[in-house]
Formats: sequence, structure tokens, C-alpha cells
Amino acid sequence: MNKLIACLALVAGLYGTSGSAQAACGSLSIAEMNWASAGIAANIDSFILEHGYGCTVDLVSGDTMPTFISMNEKGEPDMAPEFWINSVRTPLEAAFKEGRLIEGAEILSDGAVEGWWIPKFVSDAHRDIKTVEQALAHPELFPAPDDPSKGAIYNCPSGWSCQVSTTNLYRAVGAKDKNFELVDTGSAEGLDGSIANAFAKKTGWLGYYWAPTAILGKYEMVKLSFDVPHDRADWNSCTAVADCANPKINSYPTSQAFTIVTKAFAEKADVAMDYIKKRKWTNSTVNTLLAWQDENQASNADAARHFLETNTDLWTKWVTPDVAEKVKAAL
Repeated sequence: MNKLIACLALVAGLYGTSGSAQAACGSLSIAEMNWASAGIAANIDSFILEHGYGCTVDLVSGDTMPTFISMNEKGEPDMAPEFWINSVRTPLEAAFKEGRLIEGAEILSDGAVEGWWIPKFVSDAHRDIKTVEQALAHPELFPAPDDPSKGAIYNCPSGWSCQVSTTNLYRAVGAKDKNFELVDTGSAEGLDGSIANAFAKKTGWLGYYWAPTAILGKYEMVKLSFDVPHDRADWNSCTAVADCANPKINSYPTSQAFTIVTKAFAEKADVAMDYIKKRKWTNSTVNTLLAWQDENQASNADAARHFLETNTDLWTKWVTPDVAEKVKAAL
């Protein structure tokens, strides 16, 4: 009888310890940002934290500035999985220094990419074209939609900040004098449609785009070099300023996206901080995932599950073996 009581007490103690470990993680809120790559990342984190670490997770809507202000001033939400830091770098660094917010992994390990691109089939057929200047020597390869006797450079959607920089770079490289016109795509859908149309017709295309995106996961594109290093000072004072008087050739900056968490997250979910500091992926991985989501009209949650089911070799490196087994079992 004494042995039975002792065994029952041991089992109860084990269950109690397990429950305490899960409770220690507590309830967390994660910002599900309103762009696809960040939304999927939030759902991946939610699944792993819930099933691998025993956390209770609530996904909340987010956007860059409102989420930063709320995390910095109110300590909520607890986590932003894909936070683009360039727009708030100074106050964010102050928040890190003062301990209100904590930096996790640079989730986009190769940085977000902007630039001028051409289809890979054009690059393969004309291997001498590696820079913007070399592309501008061949307007015939990139015919304008309304006047094929001219070349076309497709601009960023109206109202976006990249429309300003692309317009200034169009002027800086002297594209008009080289028989190129700047095409106003009007919207993100218009820009995407121009690329899809070029691939459908196997017609040359030259213009602005960025990654990670579904388009670059679906269509193979090659980014051209401006053949100069990025000049941050000139970018901020001219390239990114509307109607800059004398724009110079400049390369697009590489944007950084980090995971950031609150001090409270680091304290109550300390067991998961190793994961938060390891979890990262490349543009190529995200592009492929976004293309799958687009083709299957899948939700962020569906895309997250698809990633976990098909990229085991990647995500299991982010967690310990026992956590990996729990996540696999939940799938």
C-alpha cells in the first residue's frame, strides 16, 4: 500500500511539474502583421510556441508603427515576428538599450531586397546584361506596352515610397535619353500583372520589385546591379525625396527585419527565447512559400502548417529535439 501511494505521489508530482513548466510560459500575444510573410511567420510561431512549449497564444492584428508604439509604451503585444526596423531604428535601439524590448533573430537572414529586375529567361539569353546600364543599352529587349519602339521601365505602385526612388533613379541613369519610358503601373496588382504578362508572352521586362514576395517565388527574376555601393546619406537626402533636383545613381538599401519581443515575454517565456533567437529563413524560402499560398488561396495558418510539414530539416534546427517531437505530433 505504501509503495502504491508513493508511486501515485510520484506520478502526480511528474504531472504537476509538467503543468508548471507549461504554465510558466503563460499567455502570449503575437502581432500578425498585415503582409503575408509576417502573417505566416506569426502563425508558425504560434503553432510552435503552443504545441512545443505549452504557451497559450493569441494572434492580434498588427502594422509596423502602431505595433511598435504599443509594444514600446504598453508592453503589448508580446512579440512581433517580422519587424522591419529601418523606419524606427533610432527609437527601437533606445528601447533595446533601456530593456523594454529585446532583439530576437534577424528573421530574413539575407535581408529584404529591392531593386530593378529582369526575367531570368532574358538574362539567360543575354548573359552580358548584369547591370542596369547594360540593360539600358538594349531598349529593344524591353518593349514599352504602348510604343514597342521604346524600352520600358516599370515603376513602383502609385503612392508607395519606392515610386519616388524609382522615378529619381530613372532620371539619374538617363533612361529617357536612352529611349526608355517610365511606366506607371498604378497599383500592386498592375505591377504584378505586367510581370505575369511578360512571362506569359516571353517578352522582356525591366522594372522595380522587391522580396520576399509571391511573384518572385512564382517567376524567376534576376536583380540587376547599379554598379555603385549604397550611399545612405544621398539616399535619405535625395534618392528617396520627391522631385530631388539632381539625383545620382544609387543602389537600393538592404532592409532588415528582426523578431522583437517585450521584456515580459522574455521573462514569462524564457524557455522559448533560444527558439526566438534562432528562428530565421531566407528570401528564397519565403518566396516559395508565398507562391504556394497564392496558388492555393491559402490562409496564413494553412501556409504555416504547409511550411512545418514540408520544411522539417529547417525548422527542427530552431528547437530542441523534444520540442520538435511535440510539434511533429501536433501536425
